[in-house]
Amino acid sequence: MALLEEWTKVAYNDKADRNTITRFWNDYFLKEKSVYEVLLETPDEEVKGSVKDLAEKFGITVMEMTGFLDGINDSLVEKNPIDTMEEDTEVSLKFDKEKLYKNMVAAGADWLYELPQWDAIYDKEKQHELYLEEKKSHTVHVGKKVGRNDPCPCGSGKKYKFCCGKKGAKA
Repeated sequence: MALLEEWTKVAYNDKADRNTITRFWNDYFLKEKSVYEVLLETPDEEVKGSVKDLAEKFGITVMEMTGFLDGINDSLVEKNPIDTMEEDTEVSLKFDKEKLYKNMVAAGADWLYELPQWDAIYDKEKQHELYLEEKKSHTVHVGKKVGRNDPCPCGSGKKYKFCCGKKGAKA
């Protein structure tokens, strides 16, 4: 069984009680944070090795490294084969700094995007700019509301209330 499948069974176990899952994730997030603290100290250095070697390097289990690799994969310069990786699979942690910062913001992981190591990479103004870019990228702007007596936006030429605004009609 591939590592990611094992990680998913443990991390997203819907049969475990709430307290067990909460403890699991709190423990994992502390370890994840410590790995990021190390990586962000030298953000331009490529860290690579087997999954097992990287787990040992960062003092975490292979399963925790699998979770970490799953979480960082979308922020990497080149994605790792996380779906099929095993302990001896060679992986890279070379990340795109902007993507990583924005993905941390998107995940709501303030304990990660507020790490002091980011201050050596981006000044506060740039961090704020990246934060806003990410937040705004998911904002949906809805057009002006159509009134009952306005022309129907479908282009039929009828009033909205007699066209798509009729009860049961699909807009």
